[in-house]
Amino acid sequence: MLSRLPAIATSLAFIFCFFLASNRAVQAKERPNVLLILVDDLKPALGCYGDSHAKTPNIDSLANRGMRFDMAYCNQAVCAPSRFTLMLGSHSTSTGLYGLGSQLRQIIPDAVTMPQHFAEHGGYRTESLGKIFHIGHGNHGDPESFSVPHFKEKVIEYLDPDSTDGGQLTREEAFFTNQMLGQIKSLPRGAAFESPEAADEDYADGRVAAETMKRLQSAKQRRQTDGTPFFIAAGFARPHLPFSAPQKYWDLYDRNSLPMPEHETLPVDAPKVAGKRGGEISNYKPVPTKPNAEFGGDLKRDLIHGYYASTSFVDAQIGKVINELDRLELSDNTIVVLWGDHGFHLGDLGIWTKHTNYEQANRIPILITAPGVTQPGTSTKQLAESVDIFPTLTELAGLPSPTGPQPIDGVSLVPVLKDASARVRDHAYHAYPKRKLGRAIRTERYRLVQWKQIDGDEAPIYELYDYQTDPLETKNLAEDRPDVVERLSKTLASYPDPVRRNR
Repeated sequence: MLSRLPAIATSLAFIFCFFLASNRAVQAKERPNVLLILVDDLKPALGCYGDSHAKTPNIDSLANRGMRFDMAYCNQAVCAPSRFTLMLGSHSTSTGLYGLGSQLRQIIPDAVTMPQHFAEHGGYRTESLGKIFHIGHGNHGDPESFSVPHFKEKVIEYLDPDSTDGGQLTREEAFFTNQMLGQIKSLPRGAAFESPEAADEDYADGRVAAETMKRLQSAKQRRQTDGTPFFIAAGFARPHLPFSAPQKYWDLYDRNSLPMPEHETLPVDAPKVAGKRGGEISNYKPVPTKPNAEFGGDLKRDLIHGYYASTSFVDAQIGKVINELDRLELSDNTIVVLWGDHGFHLGDLGIWTKHTNYEQANRIPILITAPGVTQPGTSTKQLAESVDIFPTLTELAGLPSPTGPQPIDGVSLVPVLKDASARVRDHAYHAYPKRKLGRAIRTERYRLVQWKQIDGDEAPIYELYDYQTDPLETKNLAEDRPDVVERLSKTLASYPDPVRRNR
């Protein structure tokens, strides 16, 4: 009998493992699918957010299926760090991932990203297409996060040879393809916008939409065959510069009726470190290259027109994907999230693009449709952050809450999805590093920004804006409202000390 014990133990272990695997397979068959739609530089310039100029019928329709978050904010207004916050559930000040070239696996080798968590704990097949993690500026994304190789597409793309001085490698193309990174200033500038007669799939976002539709078709077959749920992240590049979109999307707008910036000077009494002139947009022609150069009226209209046309172009691609989800009869068991990685200045405060702590750079759209949880056409003023998406989706999918090893700064928004009046946080947090680190608290009424060296002993500098009385951020009220500064400073002090930028 004793001689048979090892064999019995082996058999029992095999039976246990088989039972465990079978149980996981059964659970996987019951889990909802996840379709995560990421859009680069998308501010809430959308019909569903009340922008009467925007032609975005497909995103508006998606909003009508679930919940719209009216006060959602990114955690850092720059592409790579913002996407890290989404995928890790961690603030950049908690990880040190502040830069476009920050390397995730060098800084947090054992990080467990959202798709990794879904694969490990839910048996999901995880796939990525287009712009998910930032690739460029020395960064190569994170292949470890997904079950299959990434479907890579262009971010900077031109069809008109005149846009690239006859087909030359331009500055931003070099940045986003990791070419000649030490020689950027020697390269020509590409056009800030173009509008050729072209098919949607002539541009990257059209190809990402087409491939996503194919992936959904294959995902349905797998679900029917073996019950495997899918986690598909589809990333769209527009309305990121350059504003390259087929002419038909430009034709949707009367450029002379589009909104021009109302206030084009930096806030009175704001610290110099908080402001911005030039930057990314200066790498595009015919934008002036001098930091304080004025933009002519025609150039402003062209850029604003290009932003809206590009938004309509990406709206059409998202519509194709959602229509395919419906056609495949997957909508009733698929959680859909639309997320913009950060906002975008269109000349307000005299600023273009992002890279600030101001409202237009940090406010983002978040739309969530969760079958059986969200009610159609609902909205909430719950303050939400990018880091909240990870714990929200895990709870919706019935998975364990994320535990890292990276710090988890997000909170689940599921109580709000069930009841728009529920509250799970009373402020949003974001940061932006420059010569000093600016950390911000955004409440429903105020934003406090504290500028300070991470390890410095000097007194911090503050900005305070009251969006009830001054929605355009015309004046820094920190000196006028010391009581509000003191109260919000205590909230900011409750956060861990920020991690150094040079990690």
